[in-house]
Amino acid sequence: MKVLLINGSPNEKGCTYTALCEVEKALQAEGIETEIFHIGEGVIRGCIGCGGCKMIGRCVFNEDTVNRGLDKAETADGYIFGSPVHFAGASGALTCFMDRFFYAGKNNAYKPAAAIASARRGGTTATFDQLNKYFTIRNMPVVSSQYWNMVHGSKPEDVQKDLEGMQIMRTLGRNMAWMLKCIEAGKNAGIEVPQGEAPVRTNFIR
Repeated sequence: MKVLLINGSPNEKGCTYTALCEVEKALQAEGIETEIFHIGEGVIRGCIGCGGCKMIGRCVFNEDTVNRGLDKAETADGYIFGSPVHFAGASGALTCFMDRFFYAGKNNAYKPAAAIASARRGGTTATFDQLNKYFTIRNMPVVSSQYWNMVHGSKPEDVQKDLEGMQIMRTLGRNMAWMLKCIEAGKNAGIEVPQGEAPVRTNFIR
């Protein structure tokens, strides 16, 4: 079993990375394979809703890291997305990345996912809320911890001093490992994923 941890910060080894590393250690202690994937500090194009990905399962734009992330997602059983707080929301780069990742990637259903928000002070709950919406529109079980998944600090050393935040990350890692093992045990027992219905779209403008 493998978890892909996606670092949505422009700072590859900053506060968000520090939080993800704490989750990673807990996952590895439970025998779960991990990989931290940094979306990069370059420009990530926003989704233009062209629909081209429906034919190929990948975004038609290939100049940034979105399709690389989708390739890695194919072999992952669960995901954790981490973001710094920018103006009380997820980073613009990660928002663009996730818009295209979830629009083009159609194989995420029933894979557990979690979000992490990192801030100096405020905006974490709004960011946490924003990121979780990607999972709940794709039939993905959301993994929780003992508190909202957030850490505080201006630099990695500060985050390491956030003892409650670090504990929340470790608990999140253990909870993710537990859910993955439960899903695997269910599969081995012959339990199938729920059968979906044909989508119904209701237009509220008549």
